[in-house]
Amino acid sequence: MDPIFLFFNLGGGELFIILLIVLLMFGSKKIPELARGLGKGIRYFKDATSEVQDEIKDSIKDTETDSDLNKGSS
Repeated sequence: MDPIFLFFNLGGGELFIILLIVLLMFGSKKIPELARGLGKGIRYFKDATSEVQDEIKDSIKDTETDSDLNKGSS
């Protein structure tokens, strides 16, 4: 079972009611647009976090290279 569902302690009936309420509030035409926007937002967040991780890895490599050069010249 997915940990997020365990956190909220939701069963199948509760999820069905939530999905039904969302369907009634937004309508069947608006839901795909909402899902598309949510997907784009998640992708943007993942791209941003991977860029930050890459920058951190690059700075660590640069620091290691600089420290190796300093050790060699001493």
